Amino acid sequence: MSLIDDAIGLFSPGWKASRLRSRVAINAYEAALPMRTHRAKRENRNANQLTQFAGRSIREQARWLDNNHDLVIGLLDKLEERIVGARGIVVDPQPILKTGLVADDLSKQIRAAWAEWSISPDVTGQFTRPVLERLMARTWLRDGEVFGQMVRGAAPGLTPTANIPFWVEALEPDYIPLEMSDTGRGICQGIYLNSWGCPTKYVVYKNLVTSGVALGNTKEIAADGMMHLKFMRRLHQVRGNSLLSGILIRLSALKEYEDSELTAARIAAALGMYVKKGDGQTYGDEGNDKGPRELNIEPGMLFDELAPGEEIGMIKSDRPNPNLETFRNGQLRAVAAGSRSSFSSISRNYNGTYSSQRQELVESFEGYGILQDAFIAAVTRPMYRSWLQMAITAGVINVPPDVDTATLFNAVYSGPVMPWIDPMKEANSWRVLLRGGAATEGDWIRARGANPGDVKRRRKAEVDENKALDLVFDTDPANDKGEASAQESKK
Repeated sequence: MSLIDDAIGLFSPGWKASRLRSRVAINAYEAALPMRTHRAKRENRNANQLTQFAGRSIREQARWLDNNHDLVIGLLDKLEERIVGARGIVVDPQPILKTGLVADDLSKQIRAAWAEWSISPDVTGQFTRPVLERLMARTWLRDGEVFGQMVRGAAPGLTPTANIPFWVEALEPDYIPLEMSDTGRGICQGIYLNSWGCPTKYVVYKNLVTSGVALGNTKEIAADGMMHLKFMRRLHQVRGNSLLSGILIRLSALKEYEDSELTAARIAAALGMYVKKGDGQTYGDEGNDKGPRELNIEPGMLFDELAPGEEIGMIKSDRPNPNLETFRNGQLRAVAAGSRSSFSSISRNYNGTYSSQRQELVESFEGYGILQDAFIAAVTRPMYRSWLQMAITAGVINVPPDVDTATLFNAVYSGPVMPWIDPMKEANSWRVLLRGGAATEGDWIRARGANPGDVKRRRKAEVDENKALDLVFDTDPANDKGEASAQESKK
């Protein structure tokens, strides 16, 4: 306690108490003290202020790297593969009958209609559903967010796919004005919010945005008609920021460094020899009359045409840099740590034992699973449920009276799964789990990225066809049982 505190306490005891509490708090944490070895950097702006200030710049930097930096292209490609995959998010309908069993006939009907609609789900007619989902996932990760308007009912210029009047209009974040904020009207960065901070409407440019300039007027889309997937690290964040925001500087610096090393290696490869001359007393003026000299270099040659006092030397170069790969790998490990990815996937370096590779896969797939869950929650699930509602309304799907309507929208959503490094070990592990009752056949099939209903239906058709044609293969376990029974009867 100082004399100043005592003086303040005479006319303001509360102020004195506040000063004393603050001093105790500061002394409790070394990180809050100004030290020579620790210069604290603070962030006192809220998430929306940060996005307003730097969101567009970060987005444009990430796009430039996605166009020009091979490492960023590979990173986003790998995240696409791990989050959405080649076949998109697989949706397995699970409506339940009033008896408690799965409504298989209705599930098959929904799956068939969903597969047919997935051929051309977007308003442009250019993409299948897996392609559209991959593009939306890439936009989300690179730009920080992606929007998708769900168009229901008759719309001018649009033809229903599979007789279902439902389409998706995918929108890059440029279509929702980041700079449009009006506290009086409840608009924050192009989005109307209610008193709880829940989005109610979105302001959308009608025409394409080029060079940051909007062409045309805006329209307002209700929140129940818009999908908004955003990447955020803070609560109360209205708009998203790029996944690369924390590693942009490292990626840009690494690209510039590699470009410099490549330039240095090219210069080193173009350098040749030099002729070192002696002092002026070792040769006369007649040497200047010979004109340019040519040295024909051949493997194993013996050159004896040097003038007195001359010798040939090679310009030494330390390029290519032998330490470049080690340094680059260290930087890529840091990039992997800041992007929910794995070092092996980014660097394409798959050295290591089975155990080490599987450990890295297990750890990285937890991160992929988090991103995948966010994508399903914001894009695939609302898309599927809105589509199913329109399919029922259009009469394409008929719901039987014995189906529990409360479970009509039930479904299992699954994306790419962890690849098998050693298929035999993985298969044996699943067999033990199945026989021990700790897993189901559906779990096993989904672990391979397939749909249980489709696999079993194709498998039954295959087995029935083999029996009809009197074909016997060891792929059918029933044949093994029959052979074993025959051997027992012979005994």
